[in-house]
Formats: sequence, structure tokens, C-alpha cells
Amino acid sequence: MGHAFGANTTVSGEVVFNTGMVGYPEALTDPSYRGQILVLTYPLIGNYGVPDENIKDAHGLPKYFESSQIHVAGLIVSSYSWQHSHWAAQKSLSKWLTDNNVPAMYGVDTRALTKRLREHGSILGRMIVVRSLVTATTPLVKRKYGARQE
Repeated sequence: MGHAFGANTTVSGEVVFNTGMVGYPEALTDPSYRGQILVLTYPLIGNYGVPDENIKDAHGLPKYFESSQIHVAGLIVSSYSWQHSHWAAQKSLSKWLTDNNVPAMYGVDTRALTKRLREHGSILGRMIVVRSLVTATTPLVKRKYGARQE
């Protein structure tokens, strides 16, 4: 169980991880994560917000993103910063996810979850948003990470 930010919606998908230390806007817009629930292992996410989506490079491609839309179905992080501060930030990560109907949760031991994914392979998961809590309903998460039993 974790705490919600982003969209107030339920999603299902393959749970995968990314161990990168920077670049959550790039990870979330990477087409290779299409329809997946992405676990980011970096301990603090959201602290630099999200840059302007309309800024293009010399070739007309999004300058700060891998594509023109978010491809992940959901996002799981250890700790979320409600305060963002960066010269290029146009909005918070939570606002960007809400605008794109993508749920997210924080307060999860993402390193332990990643270790489990590495040892046993990818799993199918579901994120159910209930008020300010998110329940992960994969058998793995129920058993290991204290999610509500249904």
C-alpha cells in the first residue's frame, strides 16, 4: 500500500523497473514502457518538476522528452517531492500525471520490489486508487509489501 498522487484511476499492467538516477520525464515518455507500471528506484522523484512540453529541438522533436506523450500506465516511487524547483519546470509531476490520466504512488520500498522483479521476472499488477491510498493487488505485492487483501 502506498500514498497516491497523479490521476485518480485504476490501471493494470506489467510491473517493470528503471534504475536510472535522473530523467523521470524521459522514462515516462519512453515508448518501450507503453502500458506498463513503472517502478523508479531513485529515492526521490518529483523534485525538479516537469519542463515545458511544447519546447522542441532543431528537428521538431520534444526537447526534454522521449516522445510527445506519457506511455506508462502507472508509476511507483519510494518518495515523492510535493515541492519542485528547477528553472525549466512548468508544472509538478503530479499535475502532469493527472493531466494525462496516469496514477502514481509513493511510500513503497522500490528497491526491495526491484530486487524481487530481478529474481523472479516481471509480474502483472494493478494499481487501485482509493482516496489518498493506492493498493497494489499483485500476489507479490500483497504477500511482501503489505497491500490490502481483497
